[in-house]
Amino acid sequence: MVVTAAEIAASVRAGDLDPVQVTKEALDRIAAADGVVGAFRRVRAAEALEEAASVAARPDLAALPLAGVPVAVKDVTAIEGEYASHGSVAGPAALFTEDGVIAARLRAAGAVLVGLTRVPELCVWPMSDTPDGIARNPWDPTYASGGSSGGSAAAVAAGLVPVAHGTDGMGSVRLPAAMCGLVGLKPGADLLAEGGWFGMSVHGPLTTTVADAALLLSVLASRPSLASVPTPSASRVGMSTTVPLLRSPVPRELVAAVARASDILAAAGHTISTSAPRYPSTMVLGMTARWLAGPAQQARDFDFARFQRRTRTHVRLGRLLSRAGLVRESTRARWVARASEYFESHDVLMTPTLSHWPVKAGRWHERRWLTNVLPSTRLAGFTGQWNFAGYPAITVPVGRSVRSGLPTSVQLIARPGGESLLLGLAAQLESANPWPRTTRA
Repeated sequence: MVVTAAEIAASVRAGDLDPVQVTKEALDRIAAADGVVGAFRRVRAAEALEEAASVAARPDLAALPLAGVPVAVKDVTAIEGEYASHGSVAGPAALFTEDGVIAARLRAAGAVLVGLTRVPELCVWPMSDTPDGIARNPWDPTYASGGSSGGSAAAVAAGLVPVAHGTDGMGSVRLPAAMCGLVGLKPGADLLAEGGWFGMSVHGPLTTTVADAALLLSVLASRPSLASVPTPSASRVGMSTTVPLLRSPVPRELVAAVARASDILAAAGHTISTSAPRYPSTMVLGMTARWLAGPAQQARDFDFARFQRRTRTHVRLGRLLSRAGLVRESTRARWVARASEYFESHDVLMTPTLSHWPVKAGRWHERRWLTNVLPSTRLAGFTGQWNFAGYPAITVPVGRSVRSGLPTSVQLIARPGGESLLLGLAAQLESANPWPRTTRA
């Protein structure tokens, strides 16, 4: 039986589980499986055991929301004594002398930070491979686990850790969560924005249950009330399976997942209608400009000559767009006005999370920029616009593909401040349609 983060923490608080033993077991799972899964860039084995012993000795143990829970953190996180590579050999390798906000909040809550998970260079792509490893989908290792939080998703789906931290700038929590059959929540920009990519990037949880997503979100946001998952009142749910503006074809089984989720929510008393926002034609240009210019801005602290060739192209294009003044607040404002208009008559929008199936796992970092762009654009048609708007969105597993066995999922979006509503609806989907939580289940 795979134990959840909430169950581990409750047992540790009650004195029924030893944090050191919990951590040892997690490290054993990582040692046994990560050679195939490729989830971690760095496993903090000795450090994690020391942290677990410190947690066990804390006088406030009985009050810690993540007491003794092994957590994987994305390799963009400031952790004392570590460096964040951002998937690159080109960046600074000086060790942090103190924890950043995310690590500090996790530690304060009693979590044990077992390792840093693999990301693509500068977190640009929805596939997470680096020169020293490939993050693979635990359900079928011939497929990528997604990105840029692909290592975090792989670690959770393989049952190596119960929960993981990620960041999401164009779908980087939701896409790997969908590919690996997890719950992945992108909070609104007003809750957990990290400032990256001109405000599009936010921190969020990847978990196997809705309760764990709420628990980890409450810690990351330092808002304990978010740990309680409400039962939502009757909501107006708009449903759309058409890729915004591009209208590219979506695989039948991904569309069917939305129909299945619609039936469940309708049976729970929610009103379902087929509708979508009026997406402005400038939306794609606006969010693409930020996707290019954001990493280019970050690259100022890196050695350009040591970047992968796809990254060098990306950074050059981003710098051109920045100099041309194409990162415009007016473009975002136009889209936010349209999104606000939609949510005047709807409480939630539901779409597929993926607009195509995941790509095969491989050494994508060795390929040209355009070779990476085409499949990335093909599968991420439903996600980036909500980073651009700053609205919260959640990925919820629905089933499995009959043909490939890969997970299927839906994405739910709400207006700013709607994280608890999304969690409540996700919990109703989970209750009526439970999913296999990890490959170890």
